Amino acid sequence: MSEATIDPRSLRAPPRRPLRLSWSDERVRGIFWQILVVGIVGSIVWWLWSNTVHNLEVRRIATGFGFLNREAGLPIAESVIDYSPADTYLRALVVGLLNTLKVSVVGIILATILGTLMGIARLSRNWLLSKLAGIYIEAIRDLPLLLQLLLWYAILQGLPGPRQALNPAPGVFLSNRGLKLPWIEWQAAHGWALLALILGIIGTLAWRRVAIARRMQDGQPRRVWPVALGLIVALPLAVWYALGAPWVVDWPALRGFNFRGGANMSPEYFALLLGLVLYTAGFIAEIVRAGILAVPHGQWEAAQALGLRPKMVLKLIVLPQALRVIIPPMTSQYLNITKNSSLAVAIGYQDIVSIANTTLNQTGQAIEGIAIIMLVYLTISLSISLFMNWYNARIALVER
Repeated sequence: MSEATIDPRSLRAPPRRPLRLSWSDERVRGIFWQILVVGIVGSIVWWLWSNTVHNLEVRRIATGFGFLNREAGLPIAESVIDYSPADTYLRALVVGLLNTLKVSVVGIILATILGTLMGIARLSRNWLLSKLAGIYIEAIRDLPLLLQLLLWYAILQGLPGPRQALNPAPGVFLSNRGLKLPWIEWQAAHGWALLALILGIIGTLAWRRVAIARRMQDGQPRRVWPVALGLIVALPLAVWYALGAPWVVDWPALRGFNFRGGANMSPEYFALLLGLVLYTAGFIAEIVRAGILAVPHGQWEAAQALGLRPKMVLKLIVLPQALRVIIPPMTSQYLNITKNSSLAVAIGYQDIVSIANTTLNQTGQAIEGIAIIMLVYLTISLSISLFMNWYNARIALVER
């Protein structure tokens, strides 16, 4: 059988026709319409900008961000960093940003854990567990988030006062003033130990990659857990001990009409966190369930044929494959938690939206205030998207 030969010249791209300044040339028409659309959009933007500047000048409203250096005089109930009304508007907005990040980061972590557990429970062979998880998911997703936030806030406000506070565990008190928890007195040694822990985790991950690469070369396995034990456990403990080993637990105690000491979660923050976590976990549960069901049933059968227990099959075989289906829609839920946190204004939690609204009401510079809010949420959303896209690309299958 003779083999057909292909002329290499036929594989070359055909020569491009010269551009003719004629309406019959589709490339000329394409360039014309693009220039026209860009011109129209630019004209609209210029008109809006000039009209806004003119109206602000007529009404003698100051423009610019110079107001950020003025004294705010704005009381903020809770803040991550030190703040007083004598500070500037810029520091007040930073406090609002940190409050938003505090509820968003904690909410993402807790919603991921709860949603994963609920998604697995939905697929459980235990009839009661599966039905309870299904009822929770359907009920929580059908109720508006704002209604749930108001419900949780009303429940917390209806709790007894500090003197009759609920005491579910030693040192834990729940009242209409919020949730009080024991906490350690943070000192410099704890900060250095935390830094050592972070560096230990990074070092462990680096050694794990090296161990896998060497195993692929010579086939000899390298243990990772001794290095992890030394870097993640021993190193932080050694740093903490070398700096004096401070360990003083600050227990909350009732003094007067309220508790003193310990960590405090205000009713506003607790209600917002509870509402965001429970609501988003319902959607994450369905994403996890769909990801697990997307794994071919033959993977389950092959793992069971090897004698693996159901928990090990789920941990080692199914979930790693399901992650490739779970991660993309999970990114949207993480973005929703961040954006839905703006509903905090409805229950009095002072996040970036609440503080920015108060700022623009006091200064009259609404455009700058709205621009700051948009910039903050755009930056946070893009950061989450970039991280999740990086992780999604990292776990994706690579074809050879």
